[in-house]
Order: sequence, then structure tokens, then C-alpha cells
Amino acid sequence: MFSTKITDIFFDLDHTLWDFDVNSELAFEAIFKKDHPTIQIADFIEKYAPINQACWKLYQYDKITHAELRYNRLKHTFDALEYFVSDDQIESIAHDYIELLPENNRLFDGTIEVLEYLEKKYKLHIITNGFAEVQYKKINNSNIAGFFKTITNSEMAGVKKPNPVIFEYALNQAQANKENSIMIGDCLEADVQGALDAGLDAIFFNDKKIKVEENIKQVTRLLELKKYL
Repeated sequence: MFSTKITDIFFDLDHTLWDFDVNSELAFEAIFKKDHPTIQIADFIEKYAPINQACWKLYQYDKITHAELRYNRLKHTFDALEYFVSDDQIESIAHDYIELLPENNRLFDGTIEVLEYLEKKYKLHIITNGFAEVQYKKINNSNIAGFFKTITNSEMAGVKKPNPVIFEYALNQAQANKENSIMIGDCLEADVQGALDAGLDAIFFNDKKIKVEENIKQVTRLLELKKYL
């Protein structure tokens, strides 16, 4: 399947191992139940999900700051819902959300089983664009920290995926060769193309089953990784 022997596997975290959508909804549900009980969580998430994704893409390319990401994704969502919140309330919600988010630990189906399978054959690592403090909490609280030899985040590397510098940083951390490494993630641009451009192989975690080019290695469930690895 691979032209060279794979020794090191790099995983994305959010939307790949850690079920961001489910855990995020649980965090918002707890916040709104306490402070904004008239908000219907389904209506909020319908607006929030694409807005959050768009904000993250801007953040990924340094077009907005961390603070702007936290503010804009909430402000734009409440505006779309025509629900007024003050800037102070947005700041409070953003703070509570970051505190609550890593307390929810839903992983994608098959995560533990596939990590147990892979760790016997490969060295496992994480590369994430998420905020360092929150990502470490997610990893520790979901009891997957022990599977990974290294964890690289964008704050450590100074750049975000798909910038090749973060992949080089992660490879150095892992003492791995790019020719013997593979990246697995849910984002075609950041994880797959980013890894390929940096000289690693890549597998797309396509749980939403979007149409992709035939030359892209993909799985729709994590346990399907066994057919490649």
C-alpha cells in the first residue's frame, strides 16, 4: 500500500479522534440551560457550525487572531439568530465554553480500538491547530494521552496546518522521517494536502462521506484504517 515502510502516524485531534461536534453541543447546551434558556440548541448549532468553520479557516491562515475567533463565531451566530447579547455576555459565554468543552469526552466510534491496534506497530503522535491548554485537557480527559509519543500544537510550532513548518516541527519532535510518516485527519486542506505538501503521506478521515478525488486515500470509519495500516 505504501512505497516505504511507515513507522510513525500523526493524527489530527478535533473531528478525527475527538468528536468535536457532539462535545461542543453538550457544552453550549449546559451554558444556555443556565444563562439563556430561550435559545434552542438545535437552532444555535445550525447557525454556529458553518460560522465556526469559516472563522477557523481565517484563523488557520492568520487572518484573524485567537481573540477574534472566540468573539466572532459567537457574535455572528447570535446575529444570525437575531438574539441580542452584549459583548460582556459573549465574553462570558466564550470563557465558559472553553472551560466546559474539554469536560465532555465523546470520541469517534472505534477510536480506542484502532489506537490499541496501531500502537503495537507504530509510534503515534498528534498534530493539532487547537489551543494548547484546551487540547491537552481534551486528550487527558478522554484517556487517550497514553497512546501518543508526542503532541504538537500550533502554538508550539508558531504556525498552523497546512503550513509545512508545523509538520517539520512535529517530525523533529517525534524524531521521525517524513518518508516513513503518515498524517490522518478530517480536513482535506489542512491535514491531507498540508501533509502531502510537507512530504508525508496522508489518509483522509471522511466521516461525512464527501466526494473526493480517487487518488486520495480515505476512510469513513476509524476502524477502516486497518486496511491501510
